[in-house]
Amino acid sequence: MKIYCDPLAGFVEIPEKPRRIVSLASGLTEALVHMGFSRLIAGVSVWCPNFTPELEAPIVGDYLSVDEEKLSAVQPDLLLITTGVQRGLARKLYKAGLPIYVLPLQNSLHGIFENIMTLGALLDALPAARALITRWQQTFAELHAQVPHPRPRVYAEIWFGRHVRMTGGLTFIHDLIEAAGGENLFGDVRKGYLELDLAEVERRRPDIFLVYSEPELPIQAVDLARERGWNIPLIQADISPAHNIIHDGPSMMRAARWLHGEIRRAAQETR
Repeated sequence: MKIYCDPLAGFVEIPEKPRRIVSLASGLTEALVHMGFSRLIAGVSVWCPNFTPELEAPIVGDYLSVDEEKLSAVQPDLLLITTGVQRGLARKLYKAGLPIYVLPLQNSLHGIFENIMTLGALLDALPAARALITRWQQTFAELHAQVPHPRPRVYAEIWFGRHVRMTGGLTFIHDLIEAAGGENLFGDVRKGYLELDLAEVERRRPDIFLVYSEPELPIQAVDLARERGWNIPLIQADISPAHNIIHDGPSMMRAARWLHGEIRRAAQETR
């Protein structure tokens, strides 16, 4: 099957029904598992097992590179990757003649669903893709029906290692916060991530402080709040699937339920 891949500005050749899939994006890998295609996954990235521990597929690379020997050994007939920082690796693999398809990084929950539909099309499994999306939508609808009124203003601070960002309105994290019952403090800003501006945070008067960090450089919300003199309820997110607010795979449903409970708890503290 010859199809056009816009991020690569070229056509790619893949089987009508791929049988040896390598996924270098954990959200896509997890989506494949939830769609019922674990048996077809021949290789994953080092980040995938955190979300799909049941898989026995070998690790063939990380987010930015691959082990060429390991990749060759699994003989993929479809290799999945995303844009953004993976774009350079995607182009390299495409030039090497590998059967690669590149999916766009998402600006919203709708973008995640579009990618799942694309996965369904690539695997000739649109019903499975639609079933996963429906389950996801139902989960978010159930949470939306239980949101507190008024919604508490949630300031989300994301630590990518030493790099800190505030969450704007052009990211699926915004949709996650809103579905869980909060109002994203910077949801009106037309960017995904913003540089830290504590004066503006304080001007907007958040009700809840939500912090995400990674094990390599753990950042605790309680410590930041103490340093800044903030006396508002805190929520601590991390890389575990049930508490991970930056992951774009189906475990977002678990994270949404957890965050919904945390926001309700925090909202009660402010009364």
